[in-house]
Amino acid sequence: MRVTKSQTALFENQEEASKELISLIPKEYFHPKDSVAIGISEAGVYFALQISKSLKIPMNILLSEPILAPNNSELVVAMVSETEEMVSHTKLIDSFGIDKDYIYSEAQRQYEETVLAHIYKYRKGLTLDNLKGKNIILVDECIETGLTMTVALKSMIEMGVRSVYVAVPILDKSIHQNLLTLCDGVFSPHQIDNYISIEYYFKEREIFDFEALEQMIENSGLLTVSKQIKE
Repeated sequence: MRVTKSQTALFENQEEASKELISLIPKEYFHPKDSVAIGISEAGVYFALQISKSLKIPMNILLSEPILAPNNSELVVAMVSETEEMVSHTKLIDSFGIDKDYIYSEAQRQYEETVLAHIYKYRKGLTLDNLKGKNIILVDECIETGLTMTVALKSMIEMGVRSVYVAVPILDKSIHQNLLTLCDGVFSPHQIDNYISIEYYFKEREIFDFEALEQMIENSGLLTVSKQIKE
């Protein structure tokens, strides 16, 4: 665990951000028997847990992995999720002339080598619960390019959920309208023009290591409930 600091902050810390976010979520829409808050990234797990506690609904996680451009380890051109759904950034792929076969083969490799490993690491090998007919809140710390959230939305739709909402403290304003075409609603206290980077918007931002995330998942009761369902 480490903490980064910023002088251009919208939030004091993640606790303050979670309170602002939760204040926007209508609790009467979400009930324990038919609703789930799902963290879609390591940073999103903290916010999903806070929403879960506040709304008294179960929490889960959705694992995904970025697909990077060949010869550029910093350029994300697609995402693949644990449900084997994939979304790609078509403009980037076309601009850099990236072969579509590379994208699909890399997605399969990342799924087999990384996503499956993360299922064992974070969920002790348990697969994602059956979410058919559930009301879902997909939760992350921020939305920048939208690839991670889009693959999560696609995964939920394929799983047959009843409704799916997005909850994030901060998102890039340019993708807000596109999100609304993919989900039932967006909860976000701050929609940023000319989004820079997440660390700019927290005065103090905690970066969670595996032990901290493992503790959050354990505290959520996710592993106990999922194991009982499987049995």
